[in-house]
Amino acid sequence: MRPLIAIPARFSARTSALRYAAEVNARALIEAVWRAGGEPASIHPADSGTAARLARFDGVLLPGGGDLAPSRYGATGTHDTVYDVDTLQDTFDLDVARHTLGSGLPLLAVCRGLQAVNVALGGTLEQDMGGPQREHRHLVHPVILEPGSVVARSAGVEKTDASCYHHQRVDRLGTDLRVTARAADGTVEALELPGARGWFTAVQWHPEDTAHEDPAQQGLFDALVRAAAR
Repeated sequence: MRPLIAIPARFSARTSALRYAAEVNARALIEAVWRAGGEPASIHPADSGTAARLARFDGVLLPGGGDLAPSRYGATGTHDTVYDVDTLQDTFDLDVARHTLGSGLPLLAVCRGLQAVNVALGGTLEQDMGGPQREHRHLVHPVILEPGSVVARSAGVEKTDASCYHHQRVDRLGTDLRVTARAADGTVEALELPGARGWFTAVQWHPEDTAHEDPAQQGLFDALVRAAAR
């Protein structure tokens, strides 16, 4: 039996294949979990019952998406580049992050997922990195991974080319989180939680973009599924 991997769905106002609003996940993300030997299952965002719903799964993948509401991390204003904020999505993702880490379920967090983990543990975000000259949108750049870290062991490398699409980044770290990768401009690219009850790493980039051709990126999904199988 393939380990069952929960992937919170993302709300979409429209899709090309459906006439109405949808709940979606990126095909590349689903395929990366499948290649790793997992059974990917999108789950509906809801504002209650998260712990009981997650109990049936072997692992969790918290994917990318729109921005978290700045009020979630104590900001009093909202930068005009903040987009696709959804109250229910925020509530669910933050609950998933807290319950997954608290229960010891294996967790891989990607892009917005990393930011949700950071905020769930009391951290803050830089709402905008400074516009087109500084943001990491449609950008592939090298990332240095800390030797011996969860992300480095999973990827099997200490330097990798990361496919990024984000205009926000970690500002203040959440409680007990440790930075395990950075970009050349200092952007936090990976986090882990020393002493976590279960396997966990979070990356700011999108490993699913190139996982089909890059063993280092596929290695993150492989490591999640291996941990879930245990």
